[in-house]
Amino acid sequence: MKSVKNGRDGRTRIIEGALRRFSQDGVSATTLASLREESGVSVGSFYHHFASKEHVFGVLYAEILDAYQAAFLSELTEHEDARAGIEAVVAFHMRWAGEHPERARLLISERPPRKQEPGGAEVAEARRAFFRQVSDWWRPHMKNGLLQPVHPTMCYVLWLGPAQEMCRLWFAGAHTPTEEEIKGLGEAAWHSLRQPPG
Repeated sequence: MKSVKNGRDGRTRIIEGALRRFSQDGVSATTLASLREESGVSVGSFYHHFASKEHVFGVLYAEILDAYQAAFLSELTEHEDARAGIEAVVAFHMRWAGEHPERARLLISERPPRKQEPGGAEVAEARRAFFRQVSDWWRPHMKNGLLQPVHPTMCYVLWLGPAQEMCRLWFAGAHTPTEEEIKGLGEAAWHSLRQPPG
């Protein structure tokens, strides 16, 4: 009989192995057999923790998103100034991607689980809570005439879209961003999201 500790270790090994396989090969190209081989667990151990490859992906995606959003909010709420907050988050996003390339690659390249799929409900709820907290920071700056009133999707695209594209080039080995370029991405985000003067 496996101890609770060994059970946790098995789950952890599966999650860590899935992160390596999914980020390298993509979720669709990763097989259940390759997941088990990467994590070094038996068929029985795998099914003790997860019902399917999709279940592993849903749990992993939700965990990564939760960690990213917590770090994002921690960075954002350190800044009371609107421009400083916008630019700092872009710098944070690039720094986080560089420190966690496998996790960032998964968030950037894979479709999030849908509500009816494993992990989908957790991801949807996490996103709602995240956007509420970002809105709480945003609203006073909008009322003060500094930031535009934008829909969350448009806000994300204008704020982090160019940084996401830079990450894609970076992960593909096509270009490594410089500090000056990252600063430029932050400035571009600010000019996209601020309310026009006058």
